[in-house]
Amino acid sequence: MKLDHILHGGDYNPEQWLDRPDILEKDITYMKEAGINTVTLGVFSWAVLEPSEGEYNFQWLEDIINRLYENGISTILATPSGARPKWMADKYPEVLRVRQDRQRNLFGGRHNHCYTSPVYREKVAMIDEHLAKRFANHPAILMWHISNEFGGDCHCPLCQEAFRQWLKDKYETIDRLNQCWCTTFWSHIYQSFDQIESPSLVGESAVHGLNLDWKRFVSEKTAEFVRHEIAALRQGGAKQPTTVNLMYDFEGLNYDKLAECVDVISWDSYPVWHKGADIVPALDNGLQHDYMRSLKNQPYLLMESCPSGTNWHGISKLKRPGLLTAASLQAIAHGSDSVLYFQIRQSRGSSEKFHGAVIDHYGGDDTRVFREVKYIGESLKKLSEVAGSEVCAKAAIIYDTENRWAMEDSQGPRNDGLHYHENLMKMYTALKRQGINVDIISESKSLEKYSLVLAPMLYMFRENMEERIEAYVRKGGCFVLGHWSGITDEWDRCYLGGTPYGLMDVFGLRRSETDALYEYEHNSLIPEGGSMFQNEYSCSTICDLLQVKDAQVLMKYGKEFYAGIPAVTKKLYGQGQAYYIGTDAQQEFYDVLCEKLVHELGIERAVSGDIPKDVEVCTRSLGQTEYVFVQNYRNSDMDIRGMELNGELLYGKSKETLHAYETIVLKQKK
Repeated sequence: MKLDHILHGGDYNPEQWLDRPDILEKDITYMKEAGINTVTLGVFSWAVLEPSEGEYNFQWLEDIINRLYENGISTILATPSGARPKWMADKYPEVLRVRQDRQRNLFGGRHNHCYTSPVYREKVAMIDEHLAKRFANHPAILMWHISNEFGGDCHCPLCQEAFRQWLKDKYETIDRLNQCWCTTFWSHIYQSFDQIESPSLVGESAVHGLNLDWKRFVSEKTAEFVRHEIAALRQGGAKQPTTVNLMYDFEGLNYDKLAECVDVISWDSYPVWHKGADIVPALDNGLQHDYMRSLKNQPYLLMESCPSGTNWHGISKLKRPGLLTAASLQAIAHGSDSVLYFQIRQSRGSSEKFHGAVIDHYGGDDTRVFREVKYIGESLKKLSEVAGSEVCAKAAIIYDTENRWAMEDSQGPRNDGLHYHENLMKMYTALKRQGINVDIISESKSLEKYSLVLAPMLYMFRENMEERIEAYVRKGGCFVLGHWSGITDEWDRCYLGGTPYGLMDVFGLRRSETDALYEYEHNSLIPEGGSMFQNEYSCSTICDLLQVKDAQVLMKYGKEFYAGIPAVTKKLYGQGQAYYIGTDAQQEFYDVLCEKLVHELGIERAVSGDIPKDVEVCTRSLGQTEYVFVQNYRNSDMDIRGMELNGELLYGKSKETLHAYETIVLKQKK
C-alpha cells in the first residue's frame, strides 16, 4: 500500500456512544483539530453489527463512516472476529475454546474461540462478506483490519483431529514421526496418529518434538483462519489491502506465517517508560519496529500506541511531556507510515476505561495530552514526504521464533532463564550506537544482501541454516554466531558429531562443553595478544568451552577451571569472516566488536562523529534522498555538535542542541 501522507488517528469505538450524537459530533471536531485523518472502526463491534443471528445492523456504521469521510477522515475497517457475541456462544458452544486440561471455557474475554470450528468459520465468513458487500466500494475505506491481536490455542476434539491430520500430512508414517520426536525415550512410542493428543500439563508435555509441532500447527491454523477471513472479504468484493495487528515480542505465534497472508504488517506498541534511562525501552521498542518492518521488508503501520498511561501495565505511568512525540516519530524513523493510538475517546466502563486516550473522560480539547497529539498531527504533516520511503539496512540480526520455542523448552542448560532477548538487545544496542539501520530476520530469510549478520543463541538450525551460513561467509559475508548455537535440528534433536553443527570448519572450532552460571556468578574475558580487544570484560549466564582448531583466539576465560580456554574467536573462511562468541558478555564488549566491524566492513553510518548513548539515529530513503532521524531520549537538553550533522533541517530547530525528547529530521542526498 503506497501512501502519499502519514496516517494519524487510531481506534475509535463510536458504538459505545450511539445514544450521544452530541459526543460523536464533538469527536469529529476534535479529530480535525488534532490533525487526525484516519480511524479504525469495528474491531469489537460484532454484538452491535449482528445483535441476533442473521440480523445485520450496519446503518450506524455507515452513517459514522460517511460523517467522518465528509470531514476528511478515512477508515480502516476491521472484521469483528476478535470477540464473538453472546448469542453465538449460547447457541453454538463449540465455538468456545477448550483449555489444556480439556475443559471448555465459559463465554467471555477476547479470542475465546476455536479457529477450527466449522460454525465459527461460517459465522465469521458471513459477517465479513456482508461487510465487504456494504463497504467494498466506499471511498473512505483505506484497508481491512483482520480481527485483532491473534493469539492462543484451542484443545477441543475438532482441533485434536485437525492436528492429527496435519501430522499425517507432514510425516506420512507414524514411524517417521516417532523417529523425529525421539519417542523411544520414556517409552512414549505411538502406534498410530490417532493416539496423539496436543501437549498438556496434565498429560504429555516433555516430548519436545510434539511441543514444537503443536506450536507450528497453531501458527499455521491461525494463518489459515486469516486467509479464510480475507477470502470472505474478497468474495464480497473488497479489493483494499489487508493487515493484522501484531504484538510486542510475542512468542505464541510464528509471525512469518501471518506476514505471508496480508498485504501490510501493523503492530501495537506499548513500551514501559520512565523506569530508568528512557533510551533502554526506546531501543527495545526500536528493535520491535525493525522486526515488524523486516517481516515483509516494506513500510508498515503503527496500529496502536497509548497517548497517556497504559492501563494494563503494572504501573500506569504517565508519559512525560514530549515523550509521546518522540515515541511516535520513532515509529516513522523505523519505517512506519502511521501513528495510530488506542484509543481516540476513552471508554466509560469495563476493562480499558482507564487506558489513555486522545479525548479523556473530561471530554475537552484543553488537556496536556490532547495538545501533544495535536502537535504530533502538525509534525506528521511536515514529514508527509517521508511516507512510502524505505529503510535500507546492511546489517541484520537473526531472531527466530521457532528457535526460541525450542530453546526455552530444552530443559537445560538454564531453566531459570536463558536471557535470549537480553542477549539480543546487547547486540542490537551495539549496532544502533553506530547509527546504522538493522533488520531483524528469521532463519527463513535470505542473508545475501547484508554485509554483517549477527545470530545470538541460534540453538536450533532449520531451513538448512548451516549450509546457508557457510555459503554466506564463503562468498564474503561477516557472520557473528553467539553461544549455545547449532545444537539441535528442527525437531529439537541434538546433533551428533560436534557443534556448531555443519560449521565447525567454517568457525574453526568445536564446542566441547557448556557451563551454566547462577545469576550471581560472573566470569571474565581476557584479551589475547594481537586481537581487536584491549580491555577485560565480564560475562555471565552461559559459557561455551571451545576447542579451537584453526581459528584466531580473541579472548579467553579468566576464571574457573576453564581459565585460559578460548571464549571468543575469529576465522577467515573463503572470502568472509566467521566470529564465535561463546558467552553472554557485558554491553561494552558488543559495543567494541560492532564498532570495529562496522568500520572494517565499510557499512555507511548515517552521521559522522560520536553518537551520545541517549540518542537514536535512523534513516529512511526515497530514490537518492535520505531522511536522517536523530532523537534524544533524555529528559534534558543535549549538545549534539560532536555528531557532525549534514543536510537540510526538514524538521526540528537546531543541529547543535536537542531539547528533552526532541527529534530532528535531516534531508540529504544519499
